[in-house]
Amino acid sequence: MAEIDVAGIKFKGGKIFVILTILSTLVGGLWTGFIFYKDYLDMKDQVQQYTAPDLSGFDKRIDLIQQEVEMITGELSMIMDEVTLVADVAKELKNDLKSDVRRIETIVEDVEQRVKEDSRNNAKELKEVIQDIKDDMTKLEEKIDKRIKLTLENPLSQMK
Repeated sequence: MAEIDVAGIKFKGGKIFVILTILSTLVGGLWTGFIFYKDYLDMKDQVQQYTAPDLSGFDKRIDLIQQEVEMITGELSMIMDEVTLVADVAKELKNDLKSDVRRIETIVEDVEQRVKEDSRNNAKELKEVIQDIKDDMTKLEEKIDKRIKLTLENPLSQMK
């Protein structure tokens, strides 16, 4: 086996392997730390050199969109007010029409009652007139019969 002598200390095979492993681990750790530190410094420079992008165009667009939304909201409010007004007018017209229809129904019912009553009265009066005419005709016939009888019984009327 190999032996190494460092500062009067002798190292044999297994110990050499452990020392080499420790040394390579320390060198790898130092290398990794250096890389991280270098990345940190690069990132620090980038952060310090960073300038915020100009978003004023977006701000202007957002302002325009907000103005349009406010305008549309105002128009919708006006439209809703008009719709409410039209609905109120329609409701009022419906109520007026309903009351007019009820009033007309009442008038029609009154007219129907009057027509029925007049029809009954006319029928009654017609029967009375017909009866009066029949009575008058009977009286007239009796009167004519009486005159004819008198005329026939009259001795002067017998002409030969």
